[in-house]
Amino acid sequence: MFSFRGDAHKLFLTLKGQKEIHSNKELKETAEIKSFYESLDSKTLQLVHYRMIKERNGMGIIPIFITSIPWLLFLISGKIQDVIFKDGSLLWAIFISLYLILLTISVIFHFKEKAWAAFHIEMIKDILGERERK
Repeated sequence: MFSFRGDAHKLFLTLKGQKEIHSNKELKETAEIKSFYESLDSKTLQLVHYRMIKERNGMGIIPIFITSIPWLLFLISGKIQDVIFKDGSLLWAIFISLYLILLTISVIFHFKEKAWAAFHIEMIKDILGERERK
């Protein structure tokens, strides 16, 4: 069933319809990741946490790069404008189509990677928090 709702709602619907919840592949993957992080000592896990924060915060460069470079070239190059908008030429349509495809892919990639970084950060925080309480 197609839905505009996110992965969280899709997971809920999948789990709601399954008899054996522990066989769900998303939950298995999450358990494997958590198990791996639990096998690391706290100092190493803290270093991984710092790298994940760097990853999450550094992901913004992708959309900025994709959106700024073509516009910079477009604005400063009269020759590019002459070629793209030449009489009857469809190069402008190709240019815009390629640009929009790259922009869409980069934005999707950006938010997926940011979500994965947040996923790992929260898991690591939970494990470190459990260890501190013990």
